[in-house]
Amino acid sequence: MIDVKDLLKEPEKYKRNMRERNLDPSLIDEIVDLKKRLNSLIKEKDDIRSFINKFSKTKPEEKIIKQIKIKKEKLKKIEDEIDEFEKKLEEKISLVPNLKSPDVPLGKDESENVVLRTWGEIPKFDFLPKDHVELGEIYDLIDIERAGKVAGSRFYYLKNSAVLLEFALINFAYDLLLKEGFIPIIPPVFIKEEYYRGMGRLNSLQREERYYLPQDDLYLVGSAEHTIGPYFANEILEEKDLPKRFLGFSTCFRREAGSYGKDVRGILRTHQFDKVEMFSFTLPEESKKEHEFLLSLQEKIMQELKLPHRVVLICSGDLGFTDYKQYDIETWMPGQNKYRETHSCSNTTDFQARGINARFRRKNGKIEYLHMLNATAIAIGRIIIAILENYQRKDYIEVPEVLRKYLKFDIIKK
Repeated sequence: MIDVKDLLKEPEKYKRNMRERNLDPSLIDEIVDLKKRLNSLIKEKDDIRSFINKFSKTKPEEKIIKQIKIKKEKLKKIEDEIDEFEKKLEEKISLVPNLKSPDVPLGKDESENVVLRTWGEIPKFDFLPKDHVELGEIYDLIDIERAGKVAGSRFYYLKNSAVLLEFALINFAYDLLLKEGFIPIIPPVFIKEEYYRGMGRLNSLQREERYYLPQDDLYLVGSAEHTIGPYFANEILEEKDLPKRFLGFSTCFRREAGSYGKDVRGILRTHQFDKVEMFSFTLPEESKKEHEFLLSLQEKIMQELKLPHRVVLICSGDLGFTDYKQYDIETWMPGQNKYRETHSCSNTTDFQARGINARFRRKNGKIEYLHMLNATAIAIGRIIIAILENYQRKDYIEVPEVLRKYLKFDIIKK
């Protein structure tokens, strides 16, 4: 969540941020107005309580007793109004995104994202390249039809060599990143509402995307980030112990509610997928540097896999809700003849830390909010797509050299 005191002090700054993100800036005026009305009600409540308390240790005359009775009835109504206003205010505040970095380019949508650099040669084939769906059928690696029968659309079975490829990718990511000081972790895939909201992932506009289990009052996570983030909720770390870097694996669940009709073919956009995620807790003055560090690790992963890709700086209109600044890596997909997003890398500054009350203590004793960052290490399904399509040959699929030590084969045959 944003710093509400800062918003009330500088509403124009937040209105500008809303406009640059292509959001309605009137939300900020609504929050300011609600806060004023709430403060007025709280003052009225305090005045009534003060009047009632004046006579708490005395025996007032009949006229005063009647006044106290009227005041108490009014107090109950005001307290109910305060509860209602506080809920409204909380919901409105939850709709305000993080302030963006000054160097985020202005743009209306993903078409105005900025390509920073490109790596690798786009493969040339002496045959018409197939997409991952065809390859999955030919080499018996992916079964979408039977998954549809069992679970419905946007699910899939991975089979045979593709399963072993998934575990090879996981081992590769952990071997590479544990050397960089990451703590391996497998987080829960369930999360309580208070922490999902605190992470900036469950306001009224985001709920439709989430899977909810009403009997347990729990949500399924959309990323390991969502439950690694609250690991230090309501705790105070010491400055000397930062940064804390975690490397988490989890299955992720997304309704893809806003993307129906988009990427329905294959396994690029599904309700369930596996992912290895990097997550950092760091000092405010170090978060920009940490952001670049996480991006460099993503690039290293892709270069080791020898997958052609490009690094993209996300513009204001496409920036993630919680993000101060965001990079994506887009990987070349021959079957689609274009680059597709496979990684994101985000600095959320203190936005998520405020929501879950995750803080640290300076050497001088001052307590501040942590800065939190998240970055994809391997989105398994999407990287399998990239490998199948980029490494396809006329009669077989080659395995990236860096993965071969984890497998008993170098090629995938029919």
